Amino acid sequence: MPEREADRSVSQTVRAQLALRDLILSGSLRPGERISELQAVETTGVSRTPVRMALVRLEEEGLLEAIPSGGFMIKAFSERDILDSIELRGTLEGLAARFAAERGVSARDLEPLKECLNEIDGLVRQDPVSVEAFSSYVTLNARFHALLTELSRSPPLIRQIDRASALPFASPSGFVMAQSALPEAHQILLIAQDHHRVVVDAIENREGGRAEAVMREHARLAARNLRLALRTRTHLELLPALALIKSAAAD
Repeated sequence: MPEREADRSVSQTVRAQLALRDLILSGSLRPGERISELQAVETTGVSRTPVRMALVRLEEEGLLEAIPSGGFMIKAFSERDILDSIELRGTLEGLAARFAAERGVSARDLEPLKECLNEIDGLVRQDPVSVEAFSSYVTLNARFHALLTELSRSPPLIRQIDRASALPFASPSGFVMAQSALPEAHQILLIAQDHHRVVVDAIENREGGRAEAVMREHARLAARNLRLALRTRTHLELLPALALIKSAAAD
């Protein structure tokens, strides 16, 4: 296959993958619902070969389950599945923070991280925090985590963090929008921002163990958000994908 044609195929696969993932996480496709290759082609407007690859990738992410008779089924998740994925992501991010601290990071390299923190400060000062501010926080929080990961200077680790974050609901901002409707919302944001500042301080002072421990604890805030969101199951419009998650009582 010519190089340009191969690049186009990859691009089409990513396009189909993102479109189908959005349908699942927006609640348009429900747990247990079957999706065929032909249906996915019609939905995404992408040809069969890239769609087939996209469906396989979504199966690898855990959002789909292959059906022996053909096609795929939208998968439901147990609360334990999600908690394990969050713990895995936190463990890897902790290692990234440790690498950054022990290998040393220049003041210049830390500057983008500190600028990101200052922008987040402007959001968390609000009380109550608006839904719009939470939406902005999602973007800034993702940037903070990406910048922190890059400071590890470990391509193999960065790849594994990307894979772990792609697991259903395991990303750093997986439950932030659902959290926005909770009474505890502002308190959790303040704790998260304090974690951010402490880990940057630990990296700057080359305290690897401290940096690692803080990031592992930081990931557990997402687990707390999950439990709170499942407990209330109100404001589902903020995170329709909660419908994919069975509570512990249903496991």
